[in-house]
Amino acid sequence: MTSRDEFKQAPHKLLVIPGPIEVSDDVLFSNALPPVSHVSPDFIKIFGEAIRMTREVVFTKEGQPFLISGSGTLGWDQVASNLVEQGENALVLHSGYFGDSFADCLQAYGAKVDVVKAELGTAVSQSAIEEALKAKKYKVLTVTHVDTSTGVLSDVKAVAQTVRRVSPDTLVIVDGVCSVGSEELRFDDWDIDVVLTASQKGLGTPPGLSILVASPRALRVSHSRTSPVTSYYASWKKWLPIMKAYEHGAAAYFATPPVNLIQAYHSSLRELTRSSVSLDERFKLHREASQRVKAAAVDLGLKQIALEPVFAANGMTTLYFPEGLGPSDVLPRFAHRGLVVAGGLLTSIKDKYFRIGHMGVTAVDTSRGDVDTIVRVLRESITEAKMQRAR
Repeated sequence: MTSRDEFKQAPHKLLVIPGPIEVSDDVLFSNALPPVSHVSPDFIKIFGEAIRMTREVVFTKEGQPFLISGSGTLGWDQVASNLVEQGENALVLHSGYFGDSFADCLQAYGAKVDVVKAELGTAVSQSAIEEALKAKKYKVLTVTHVDTSTGVLSDVKAVAQTVRRVSPDTLVIVDGVCSVGSEELRFDDWDIDVVLTASQKGLGTPPGLSILVASPRALRVSHSRTSPVTSYYASWKKWLPIMKAYEHGAAAYFATPPVNLIQAYHSSLRELTRSSVSLDERFKLHREASQRVKAAAVDLGLKQIALEPVFAANGMTTLYFPEGLGPSDVLPRFAHRGLVVAGGLLTSIKDKYFRIGHMGVTAVDTSRGDVDTIVRVLRESITEAKMQRAR
């Protein structure tokens, strides 16, 4: 039987979409272990440690993690059903596809939603946020840290500062699905109320785990609501006792946790928080990987969606196709060279651009040579496509 130290992944195409991403051998091995009882002492220990290490990743001491089977989208439902009551106002900062989706989710739970849209390739300005907050009282403000459709990075620290100055009771909700683990995010220092994310991107774990951290203030707001929580599965009243029990060394039951995925997530968290590479160093390595990919794109004459470097994510890059070329001209060339990239997602420009992810082990484990491969295949594929067009 193969041991953890001996396990190596089978050869496969390099997955460099902006999630799911490549995972380490140790994480994949953990995901393939025989299932265990969710009330066994070994699993209780792993689950409790995973909760505690989740706090470390987002730099919080008092935030309450919720680790629930589901996708990142479940985080939206948790926010909408636990924090916003029927008819209350929500302000959504829009920098791409996922701003629309978060707004849809809030509306489904009865919120009155206003959306402030940024120009494509930019984030919403602090002046626009201040103007909106002065015009109306909002229960929550949501910001997508990195919108996976555009690769646009929002300045969450500045957003939170503006909210605290202008409307201090408004809860700051961060959609960090495409940022946690690859972008700096300091929950306590920046005074954030909720960060929601998922396992399959910067946290380097296979898909299927919804990860959310709520501040004490957010929990108080949820506990003090005058109407019942509007979701059964997403209710913090159901899940909070479960999280607290496991963290304190006891099993509790509401719904069966994904035991294998929790084991994989635990292994990834150990890599993030217990390895010789600190979290700050991880962020630096993501910036360096990003700069290399973006510099190669510039050399090829490709334009990013992000209009300025300050708006460009470090865990992914979005690039317009060369003039006269589209998805069918370019994407198969990447695949032919063993590289899986993503097409466009934003409806208005869906067939005009493509997306490359460089998160997790791809950015951090330089011995893998993933960034070298991305740069090489990007150059070869674009050059070949241009030459074919010119014939």
